[in-house]
Order: sequence, then structure tokens, then C-alpha cells
Amino acid sequence: MGPVAVLCAIPQEFAFLADNLTGAEVTERAGMVFHAGRLDGHAVVLARAGMGKVNAAVAATLLIERFDCRVLLFSGIAGGLDPELAIGDVVIADHVVQHDAGYTAEDGFVVYQAGHQPFFNPHDELGHAADGDLIARVRAALEELSLAPLSAGGGKKPPRLHYGRILTGDQFVNSETLRERLFRELGGAAVEMEGAAMAQVCVAFGVPWLVVRALSDLAGSQSHFDFRQFVDEVALSSALIVRRLLPVL
Repeated sequence: MGPVAVLCAIPQEFAFLADNLTGAEVTERAGMVFHAGRLDGHAVVLARAGMGKVNAAVAATLLIERFDCRVLLFSGIAGGLDPELAIGDVVIADHVVQHDAGYTAEDGFVVYQAGHQPFFNPHDELGHAADGDLIARVRAALEELSLAPLSAGGGKKPPRLHYGRILTGDQFVNSETLRERLFRELGGAAVEMEGAAMAQVCVAFGVPWLVVRALSDLAGSQSHFDFRQFVDEVALSSALIVRRLLPVL
């Protein structure tokens, strides 16, 4: 079997995993850095893909075609959309949607399946669902996981795990209005910039995928301040979960 691919967007996400990689061989391709080695005894390829959907798609394609990875996992941070979630909580995607793909009508923007339009190559579904068997194994592996409380909760309230829809778009959401709309209209638990693009590539190649995101902010008007304050702590949480999941991927 091929290795497990782990993609990260920013240095903080990548560092917590790369620092524990053994026997690493470093390859640069398309302006990206790939570290192939072993993490906790498991063959992995870590990719520092950079931010955004195009970078995620390029990295995913290389990991499948060049490194023959058998499953792709995006690990990192996200903004929370569900008002029941808090900074530090972790969302694992059972479904992903590109919220900035669609068409503009007289009454506003309508989200539609990426690469399709209702009047050209129409498509009945929106987004991509994660593999059910894979999600079941993930749930079992994390059933008894306890994450340490973060400073965001005053060091008292431990982060929670949540399974739900994650939205992807080439935007940093810094707006209460947009946050509320994305949650209300699309049912997104969290929003980020890469996951659904990676999933689209994986679906095209028939490779399973997983997106694990720890909330660094709540995607509102103060999200840029919260991101800077909590990014290191929550990126560590996401990395710890990745290491817990490696045996079941």
C-alpha cells in the first residue's frame, strides 16, 4: 500500500508534524515542499501546500500521481460557523462544499457544484461526502480522545469533537453577516480555504479523503485577531488528532 498523505496550508500546521517525522526525504515540486518519511511508524508524505483551492488541488494531484498516496488528509485550522462551536473545537468533515463556486442571479449568488452550471453540464448534488467506512473508523479511533483545555476557554473548557459539513472558498471570512449566511444557507460547521478542492481531486482519482480542522477563530468581525492569538494552540490539536488517526487510515 502507498503512504498516507497529510496536507497543511500554513507553517504552524506543518511544523508540529514535520518535527516528529523520521527518515525524511525532501522533494520540491511546483513550488511546494514534500517530506516523505515515517510518523509514529507509519509511512506518510507531508505536504506544505500553501493556502487556497488551487494550491490544494495541485498538491493533491502530485501526492496521488507522484507519491502514490492511498488516502489524503488535510490537517489544520478553520473558522467556526456553527454558533454552538467554540475556538479550539475540532470539526471533522463528513461532507465538503465549495461555497464560492456557483452563479450570480438577479437575487444574488447561488452556490452550485464546482465545475458545473445548471444550464451547462448540470449536476444534481452539491459537494462531496466522505467515505462512510473511513468516517466510522475515525469515530471509533477518537471515541475516547480528550483534548487539553486551551487558553481560548480560559484553560478550563476542553475542546469538543464535531462531525459535520465544512465549507471551502478562496476567502478569509471576517464578517458576521457572511458567517451567519454560510451557516444558515449551507449548514456549514466551519469554513476554510482548501479541503473541498482536495476532495474534488480525490474523487476524480478514486482516492479516499479526510479533512480535520481545529477552530482558530469564529469567522466573524474579530476573526483576524483570534486567528493570530490562537493559531499555534489549535494547530497542535489538529496535529495530535492526525497522529491518533494514522493507524486506521
